[in-house]
Amino acid sequence: MEQTMPNSLEAKRARHAWYFYDFGNSAYAAVVLLAIYSSYFSNVVVGEVHGPTLWNYAVGIAAIIVAVTSPVMGTIADFSRSKKKFLFFFTALSIVFTGLLFFVKEGDVFIGMLFFILAEIGYRAAQVFYDALLVDVSTPETIGDVSGKGWALGMLGGIVCLLIVLVPIQLTNSNPLMIRIAFIITALFYLASSIPTFLRVRQLSEPEKLPAGETTISHAFKSLGATFRDVKKYKEFMKYAVSFLIYNDGIMMLMDNAALIGGILYGMKTAQLIILIIILQITGAAGAYLFGKISNKQSSKESLLYSLVILILSIVALYFFKSMVAFYVIGGIAGFSLSGVQAVSRTMVSQLTPHSKTAEFYGFLSVAGRTSTFIGPVVYGSIYAAMTSYALKHGAVDDAAAKMVGVYWALGSVIAFLVIGLLLLQIVRRVTHKDPLKFED
Repeated sequence: MEQTMPNSLEAKRARHAWYFYDFGNSAYAAVVLLAIYSSYFSNVVVGEVHGPTLWNYAVGIAAIIVAVTSPVMGTIADFSRSKKKFLFFFTALSIVFTGLLFFVKEGDVFIGMLFFILAEIGYRAAQVFYDALLVDVSTPETIGDVSGKGWALGMLGGIVCLLIVLVPIQLTNSNPLMIRIAFIITALFYLASSIPTFLRVRQLSEPEKLPAGETTISHAFKSLGATFRDVKKYKEFMKYAVSFLIYNDGIMMLMDNAALIGGILYGMKTAQLIILIIILQITGAAGAYLFGKISNKQSSKESLLYSLVILILSIVALYFFKSMVAFYVIGGIAGFSLSGVQAVSRTMVSQLTPHSKTAEFYGFLSVAGRTSTFIGPVVYGSIYAAMTSYALKHGAVDDAAAKMVGVYWALGSVIAFLVIGLLLLQIVRRVTHKDPLKFED
């Protein structure tokens, strides 16, 4: 039996409920990935020079597991009426193991990695089904606006949760117990924000039928192969995709290690790192807005080039400015340009693909992006480990000095990814609304 579109009040409630999921899961990203757990794991749980290496390996393991399974999960989202069931499962997985991070103490390296990897898998996999519900809370005319509002509310959710945990952490002088309690607060924040989605969002799209003789898994990989063969026909998109996959890895490396960079190079404590991430969130919103305007007035390619150049220069500045105040300024500039890159990247896809295939090509780039993002953390972590070890063997005064050497070399790899992506972007055609890319039938 076919479902009808909800009335305007029901539709509005469903959209708002969908927004609030982003509000909650962004709290996980802000607290666990960016501000607190990455630093806590590296400095307290591991408590050794090798903390950043193990952190990056944990991020990489979670990324590759989601990458391998995402084609199948995406097909399930398209071919079944089980989006909310799978969203519930993976959300619960993330929330439970985020809360369990409370029990990770000094020396608990194995469970510290295991609980984080499971929480991260839940977080990343849930996004597949959350994104798939976008078509059920919007229309073709409103889908861009609804998606953008969800992203904006998500950034606000990250800021709110950080402010909630900042006060007690600051009052207790970054007491380890209070830091661990922050993970329970984050899990509860994530849980409370996701409830409206499960109560009010309905899957309206009808499931598609699998072709005779195929299973969900076989069809997933068959569809992925067909998409790849189709994508290869569009040379400008393929050139951009290669550029994107490289500079996006650089962005992921930077985001996953922001707290560790602040802690190792500038001696930032937990409360100071939280303030840094709040600054990144605020300047990031401004950057997405401004570079979106530049994209409309000039072109998405130029907007991307500007934002990548600013991001590269902000990382280079870390080699020359050593004060914490300078790092706050550099971090704000980096966040400003970084969000610009992420926001405009989606626009590039729509300009380099036929309108009828935009969703398909977004899906291809999403799968390819998830597949490649494990490379960056592994490269960062390996370079950091190798150069820290080298510094210890060749005259580093102490572990702190060796860790700084490792970070500076690892940052060099981030710059390399961004520069290579920037250079490859140069060969992509400039497209504007007045000079669109024409496609053959």
